[in-house]
Amino acid sequence: MDWDDLRYVLAVSRDQSLSLAGARLGVAHTTVGRRVRAIEESLGVRLFDKTPDAFVPTAAGQDIAEVAERVEGEMLSLESRVFGRDAQLEGKLRVTTMDMLFRGYGDAFASFVARHPSVELTVSFTDTLASLTRREADIALRLTASPPEHLVGRKVGRVDFAVYGQRALVEAAGASASYGDFPWVHWDERLQMTWLDDWLAAKAPKARIAMRVGGSTTDLREVIATGVGVHFLATFDGDRDPRLVRIGEIQEAYSHDVWLLTVADLRQTSRVRAFMKHMELAFRGASKRKRA
Repeated sequence: MDWDDLRYVLAVSRDQSLSLAGARLGVAHTTVGRRVRAIEESLGVRLFDKTPDAFVPTAAGQDIAEVAERVEGEMLSLESRVFGRDAQLEGKLRVTTMDMLFRGYGDAFASFVARHPSVELTVSFTDTLASLTRREADIALRLTASPPEHLVGRKVGRVDFAVYGQRALVEAAGASASYGDFPWVHWDERLQMTWLDDWLAAKAPKARIAMRVGGSTTDLREVIATGVGVHFLATFDGDRDPRLVRIGEIQEAYSHDVWLLTVADLRQTSRVRAFMKHMELAFRGASKRKRA
């Protein structure tokens, strides 16, 4: 077997789907199926059992996938070390963050691009932490209270949260309205946002859930702006939207630190260091302006 064979077995083992494995590898699902069958024929052993819901690795398939994962780790570590030897402030840089943080600090991203035009910056938006060890991104800008131990980085700021509602909705409710007097927007039950259930049970036990939503914080803010209900937003996001009004105090229990994270092999790379320093200064400047 060669590394290319191992990649296909590992992708199917991880995703348990030919389509998802194909998307991961950048090929058609038919190509994935054909390659897996060819590998099975060359080895004379079945690697996956096809069930109605998934491709489940056999003992042999799991064995190969575990070896492939170790090989992948070595290959990515080597790539990171080579990448890290680049002393020129140019080339590709991949950053993953939340759309909410980009809205709050988009100017810092723009000023980095203007300052370093030779760096090809790619920014992806997701509410889950992309795998930096598998090089899905080089840097993560995230809200977290406890960064993963295998990542390195620095805390650059803090984001506060409060409840917001449409201005007309809040004015109609009156200054004495409590949290329970407002209709609420909640998350799709499949997202299992039990923290909000606990908060509502304590602060607004009789609150009516007017709508549930999935998706990003941008979608949530737009839903709140329609007046259908109230919900939490980052204060820097809610305060700058003239359609919205803050209800009550900042809920400090839900404040989160903002971290810039990368893998150890990349922290000395010139463009990684430059981006992290640039963003740290941008967050520090924003914090000073906020205090002023």
